[in-house]
Amino acid sequence: MMVDRDRNKKLLDLLKLPGNSECADCGDSDPDWASCSLGVFICVQCSGIHRNLQSSGRVKSVRLDYWDDDSIQFMKNHGNQQANAVYEAYIPPFYYKPRAKDYTVLKEQWIRAKYERKEFTSNRRSVYDTAHKEGMLWKRGRDNGQFLRRKFVFSEGLLKYYTRDDIRGLRGTIPITTLNAMFQGEKIGHQNGLEITFVKDGQTRSIFVYHEKSEEIVAWFNVLRAARFNYLRVTFPDTPDSELIPKITRNYSKSGYMEKTGPTHKEAFKKRWFNLDSQERKLLYYKNPLDAFEQGGVFIGNKENGYHVSEGLPKGIKGNKWEAGIIIKTPEREFLFTCENAKDHKEWLEALRVLISKPMSREDLIEAASFRKRRPR
Repeated sequence: MMVDRDRNKKLLDLLKLPGNSECADCGDSDPDWASCSLGVFICVQCSGIHRNLQSSGRVKSVRLDYWDDDSIQFMKNHGNQQANAVYEAYIPPFYYKPRAKDYTVLKEQWIRAKYERKEFTSNRRSVYDTAHKEGMLWKRGRDNGQFLRRKFVFSEGLLKYYTRDDIRGLRGTIPITTLNAMFQGEKIGHQNGLEITFVKDGQTRSIFVYHEKSEEIVAWFNVLRAARFNYLRVTFPDTPDSELIPKITRNYSKSGYMEKTGPTHKEAFKKRWFNLDSQERKLLYYKNPLDAFEQGGVFIGNKENGYHVSEGLPKGIKGNKWEAGIIIKTPEREFLFTCENAKDHKEWLEALRVLISKPMSREDLIEAASFRKRRPR
């Protein structure tokens, strides 16, 4: 059937209404698809997820498909604002609502929870806000790099994992106080891959896990977020939820390879994997992306406190293979890095400069002093 451009223009005009100019599910701009049963306008990636949901009905292109008068009127009577007022009425503050650039696994489970399971349509206790959860996850071995099935139990503010079903198989304990969970599918090599970090003996310890089922790994993610949120609420009772939510879990601002040299700048530049944690103000480096422990790091304070980022390298110093240089000056020393290409160089500089322009809190000043004591290098 041929597209009626006049009819489609009526539909396109609906995209100008409040709420319809962004995807109803991930917030991406200029959505050009729609669910005929739900009455929502969605982006192309979310439309692919909706096609697998019975509740969405037929998913059609706003520009390319034929729309009859009844369908156009249905979209006019509904729209994103009206639909979200129902399907997003009671989202728990800790539940992670994915955005356009997030992993597909997060978007898929958000859409299924929203429309298929209708988890946010009533003010009932969330299935994720629980004091206890257990199950099997594939965990990467610290030394051999193999993924093996391990039993994980979260209870009483601790995440524990076991090689067996009894206490004798306990291999690790992670306190909720410093736990951070983030999806790292590409890094881990599985679309449902989760990186969990925590502080152990002053260092950042990382473990890498995944589950075959998307719903299960996202459930673990939100259970840990719920526990973190409850911990933060108790620890900082006078802080509003809006300030606590960004601290529940966080992603790295920038990750990737750079070369670095040693304190005297006479050592050879060595290739290392770097993670920039802007919330913790730390640039940590590893020999390999999936290492369990960092090799070292740089605390990055504010420019008003003696920290500075610039491009280039000091005269007479060259990188090993790469030449695009970055200098980070701290009150104690000068760190030198090189990037592989102009794109990486620009992105690292931008991320570091954004962080260095951010004022330091009282907690940041305390952490900076502690960081220096732990890392004389």
